[in-house]
Amino acid sequence: MIGLLIAPALALAALLGATPRAVAAFDPFASAAIDDRLGARLPMRLALWDEAGREVRLGDYLADKPLLLAPVDLDCQNICGVTLGGLLDALAGLDRGPGEDFELLLVSIDQQEGPAQGAAAAATYREQFAPAARAHFLTGDARVLLDAIGFRYAHDPATGQFAHPAAVAVVTPEGRLARWLYGYPFAAFDLRLALSEAAGGAIGSLADRLWLLCFRYDPTTGAYTARVLGLLQAGGILTTLLLGGGIALALRRERRRRR
Repeated sequence: MIGLLIAPALALAALLGATPRAVAAFDPFASAAIDDRLGARLPMRLALWDEAGREVRLGDYLADKPLLLAPVDLDCQNICGVTLGGLLDALAGLDRGPGEDFELLLVSIDQQEGPAQGAAAAATYREQFAPAARAHFLTGDARVLLDAIGFRYAHDPATGQFAHPAAVAVVTPEGRLARWLYGYPFAAFDLRLALSEAAGGAIGSLADRLWLLCFRYDPTTGAYTARVLGLLQAGGILTTLLLGGGIALALRRERRRRR
């Protein structure tokens, strides 16, 4: 009888005295990346919803021209808007925009988003950027598509936001992943070249990739914000050095010409 009483007491004491295990902090840099799936075929029969509430299939947008596919969080409050705005701004520098030489698909990575979020995003971006008028804002469960192209992302339950790379996929008319372009910023020249190569069926590489990570950072610690700002600053410094070097080289050539 004494043993029956002591056993539960010992179990309760052990439970109360146990040291709770430390919960690993969410690390977006370890959870979000792009795997090398170049040449992979996209799931052409995947059904999604466009901004008008119509059910569409991925293959509907692939016929005789390539497409740009940007995985985004339509409700993102961070780098997504800057990256997507930069992409649309760069596309405005092309001779022919979406719907002419290529298609532009903005695919939500949040399977909880639907046509209402797609329509809201379409209205916002179409008001600010002309190329968005012919873009397609797709929502639904796109996990099969994202896995096929090697786009890895993660949801942080503590913040309710997604950590994911800021990049756009270039797809051939046959529905194969040709290359990734990483922002920010995007350049019209790079987009034009990538689309031209994809139109011919060329498959690129993942070498020399530079990408930003979009994530809802903790404003109290700024842990990840500082890292991303560091990347932005490094990109700005590099751009300044390149421009300065180009100007110096031009001046040197001009002095030689005068002599």
